[in-house]
Amino acid sequence: MTTAPAASPALDRRPGGWARALPPLSAVIAAVVVWWVITTVISAPQSLLRQAAPQRVLPALADLLGRGVLLSDTGISLWRLLIGLLVAAVVGIPVGLSIGLSATAERATAPVVQFLRMISPLSWAPIAVAVFGIGNEPVIFLIAAAAVWPVVINTAAGVHAIEPGYLDVARSFHATRIELLKAVVLPAVRGHVLTGLRIALGIGWVVLVPAEMLGVRSGLGYQVLNARDQLAYDQVVAVIVVIGSLGYLLDLVARRVLAVRT
Repeated sequence: MTTAPAASPALDRRPGGWARALPPLSAVIAAVVVWWVITTVISAPQSLLRQAAPQRVLPALADLLGRGVLLSDTGISLWRLLIGLLVAAVVGIPVGLSIGLSATAERATAPVVQFLRMISPLSWAPIAVAVFGIGNEPVIFLIAAAAVWPVVINTAAGVHAIEPGYLDVARSFHATRIELLKAVVLPAVRGHVLTGLRIALGIGWVVLVPAEMLGVRSGLGYQVLNARDQLAYDQVVAVIVVIGSLGYLLDLVARRVLAVRT
């Protein structure tokens, strides 16, 4: 009976350096080329689309940075996102634990949870403005309203995924509910909670921009609206590029944190 040869370490080694960076870099370059062709070659000479060409967006981005507008609005948007996520976590984690630990609570809340999570968060915008007025509060409310459901659902799924034997062992030692929660449940659901927070981060970032168009005078969403009103589409696209880049970086950090914590 022959034994299959062991895999060569060279074959198992992942590509590094340029070999690893080349595919995403090539994709980015290809996307920029397509962007340039659409806005410079295909579009009509008098079209507003010409303002969105890469060669005009980069100077607009430099102008926004030079005036200090972009950095301050980015900081404000990130602050609103953080507060909204904190609210979603403070509400969503306890609710998810309650749903996961109690079959009665799960059956009782299922219709309400399924109903509310299917409503677009931006549908609450008129009510949020009516209740909180114009300012940070409605923006934070809309972010929290969008981000809370991934936290609730993933936390409850984490509780359901706990091996029943662990709970039985803890109960055999007459562990109280608090001790059971601290020693078994919370450590077991940590990965699911972090995954829920990562999903909530992405959803909250998507909701943030339109939420900042509700009359507030700061933030990246406001900058998009303000540039649109001035027909400065080079600045509109510059802010959109910043929004996409920041979203990518936030998700990258969340993935790294998730990989370390789990």
